[in-house]
Amino acid sequence: MAGAAENGRVQDPAWRVHGVSVRGYRHAQQGTPCQDAWAELRTGPPHARVTVLTIADGAGSRPRSQEGAQLAVRLATSVFGARLGSRESGPPDGEDLHALQREAFQEVLDTFLDNTWALTAGPARVGGPRHGGRGGPADFATTLTVVVLGPGWLGYTSLGDGFVVLRAGEANGEPQFHLLPQPQPVGEYGNETTFLSSPDAALRVRIACVRDDGIDGVLLSTDGLAQAALSRAQGPVPLANRSFAASVLRSLDRPGPDRQADARDLEALLLSDRLTALNADDKTLVRAVRTTGAPEREDLS
Repeated sequence: MAGAAENGRVQDPAWRVHGVSVRGYRHAQQGTPCQDAWAELRTGPPHARVTVLTIADGAGSRPRSQEGAQLAVRLATSVFGARLGSRESGPPDGEDLHALQREAFQEVLDTFLDNTWALTAGPARVGGPRHGGRGGPADFATTLTVVVLGPGWLGYTSLGDGFVVLRAGEANGEPQFHLLPQPQPVGEYGNETTFLSSPDAALRVRIACVRDDGIDGVLLSTDGLAQAALSRAQGPVPLANRSFAASVLRSLDRPGPDRQADARDLEALLLSDRLTALNADDKTLVRAVRTTGAPEREDLS
């Protein structure tokens, strides 16, 4: 199956990170590029390092959404890293962490709007409406999801339909997986989403904080993997699909001798006919596993 992929693996003292974005079958057939993007940043003082993970999903109907997604993840890693990675003191409390993320998101949003207007509008349009419509920021429409991993805490900011799954704790010897709360859907049928260019972006962003030393695995994904990574078997509220999350994190917990082969295996899974039949959109998956202070896990495969 035709498709393009971008992937990379990052090592830091606390987390092993790998991300991949693949072009969906529909875009491959149309000859359009992958409109997803992801990025990571490690920053902070040696005793309080943080890892910033970001994903974005450009709107397929907008002409410059690939650029929008790439701009969004660049801005988010830089701004969230600067605001949450500069603390010399201990872990922030919940209110401080929420406020820091709110400030960071607003800075990303304002800069995204300013930059996209500058790219398209020209001096004659400066001072015009900053959201909505066509042209300007709307041409770069994209979602954005950010996770900041700190020592003993996690910050989560999400606009649109990206999602995050955590691995934390065990029950009956089995690791447990938890889907973080997602922003409320825009439309009545849940098939619309909010973009950075939307007029109500600042109101619809979802911000959460988690304090849990037991978090040892994280997945971020765009909605192209929702049907595979999430389950509604127990009702209308989605839950993490345990088998999917366990499988993709397990291969990062215990990487093989050829890491490039591991990366190609994940790309092949995302481009497989089985997942394409569920969703033909672009797909991005960023995964991180803790490498220091994490519990030893038995390989249950």
